[in-house]
Amino acid sequence: MFIKPTEQRVEILIDVQNLYYSAINLYGHNTRVNFKEIIKQAIGGRKLIRAFAYVVRTKTGEEKPFFDALTNLGIEMRVRDLQEFYGGQKKADWDVGIVIDAVRTAPGVDVIILCSGDGDFVPLVEYLKNQGKRVEVMAFGRSTASKLRASSDQFLDIDKNPKKFLLKR
Repeated sequence: MFIKPTEQRVEILIDVQNLYYSAINLYGHNTRVNFKEIIKQAIGGRKLIRAFAYVVRTKTGEEKPFFDALTNLGIEMRVRDLQEFYGGQKKADWDVGIVIDAVRTAPGVDVIILCSGDGDFVPLVEYLKNQGKRVEVMAFGRSTASKLRASSDQFLDIDKNPKKFLLKR
């Protein structure tokens, strides 16, 4: 177990869609992620500088109470509208936005915690580590890319304690 010095400055980047769909696929549709516990565990007694949640807004606006709940936890929202294409295909990808924020804000922190299991972030993790940053990944182990786990300084597996990190509707 890594000792987490309390003077470390921490930033958390939460890929909400990744955690949301992983929770549903692994634990069922009546499950949702307990973001309060995610934040608490990720910080680990260190100094939180910023926490960003990358979310998608639909035309119906049904997600507004969820967005408000994240804001009340002190999480800064990054919102993108859901794109709908001819034929019904929908898309709302935050990967580039997460990478840009991580690179832009990295100089002001010691540790970046990426809450996502998406293997597309391996080059980002490697880049941040080459910049002298500690990079931790927090996600569902069963749906996290093995290369992402291996490239991080520490992997925090939500699957190890689902009762703590998940809520039933």
